[in-house]
Amino acid sequence: MKLQGQHILVTGASKGIGFAIADHLLQHKARVGVHFYSGESAAHSLASRYGEKQVSTLKADLSKSEEVPGLFSAALDTMGSIDTLVLNAGVFIPHPMDMEVKEWFRVWKQTLAVNLDSVGLLTKLALDYFMEKKEGRIIYIGSRAAFRGETEEYLAYAASKGGLTSLARSVARSFGKYNIKAFVVAPGFTRTAMAEQFIGEYGEARVLEELSLNELTEATDIAPLVGFMASGAMDHATGTTIDINAGSYIH
Repeated sequence: MKLQGQHILVTGASKGIGFAIADHLLQHKARVGVHFYSGESAAHSLASRYGEKQVSTLKADLSKSEEVPGLFSAALDTMGSIDTLVLNAGVFIPHPMDMEVKEWFRVWKQTLAVNLDSVGLLTKLALDYFMEKKEGRIIYIGSRAAFRGETEEYLAYAASKGGLTSLARSVARSFGKYNIKAFVVAPGFTRTAMAEQFIGEYGEARVLEELSLNELTEATDIAPLVGFMASGAMDHATGTTIDINAGSYIH
């Protein structure tokens, strides 16, 4: 896999899928901007393991739009360039229908701020940069929820991932002539801390019933695909969504 010398910014890289992606890219000699907000120790563990010449740790609260441009600028300043942007950061916050309207809408806005607004702004920043550079890749970590929907407690999450998927497809169609490629990776339930609340509420057996395979997807099952996309080997599949959901939803 041709990742040595690639400069890749990964959002939400201190936990779960993002951490696995960053670790995989680093194993293959990419230079990685490891974005974090609350997972500082995990982010710095990657810097300790691979060295500061290979890892740039970058803190930003993506729920605050004013911090998003600074993240992109800091990644450019510390890495010198960006070849691929991996938009992984996301929140999965329940807001059931019996919640008071004001609080329900607060969770809705918080979810979209992180899962879609920051993605849109980072997409704009990356497109400006990549058009000038005449090359770039954006990899969006979506969800099967964009295609099959979610349970009633997670309406905002499903809406945000639907918007992300449409955005990625529009980028692929509109900016291919600038040599900019866009992809979506759509996981189903993955064994991460973000999914633990749902698993704790409904039970792992309930989740496993939905799968055609016998085990829950791990974050390390997703990371190699992202590396393959970042390597350029899938460029002519721009606009594609690839499902990694253990056969729980096929379309």
